[in-house]
Amino acid sequence: MAGDKPMTGDNGLQAPEALRALAESLERALDANQSVLMMRHTPEVCTVYLGDPSGQEELRRVGSVSTVLANEMLSLTSSGTNRIQIGDQLYRFVRSFTQVGEKAAVVFSV
Repeated sequence: MAGDKPMTGDNGLQAPEALRALAESLERALDANQSVLMMRHTPEVCTVYLGDPSGQEELRRVGSVSTVLANEMLSLTSSGTNRIQIGDQLYRFVRSFTQVGEKAAVVFSV
């Protein structure tokens, strides 16, 4: 499958912090049946939201990550379909981009 990136804990190595943070956000998105959006509001921090990227609903802020961590998430995933194993959990999601108001956003849809 395109976008397969096997990041597993099977080899005794722990998944990178960026993937663990992404997994936490994806779990929240699954629980809420929504998408994860990341937007950079300052040079150092990206704000993480849950919601509908189409703009039909107000987004709910759920946290923030450093831009270093956000950039690592982007380097460890690809645009389009992704299938990544983090620890013993397999995650399937689509990474895309959109614009929310005046800001660009990265969207992770489960």
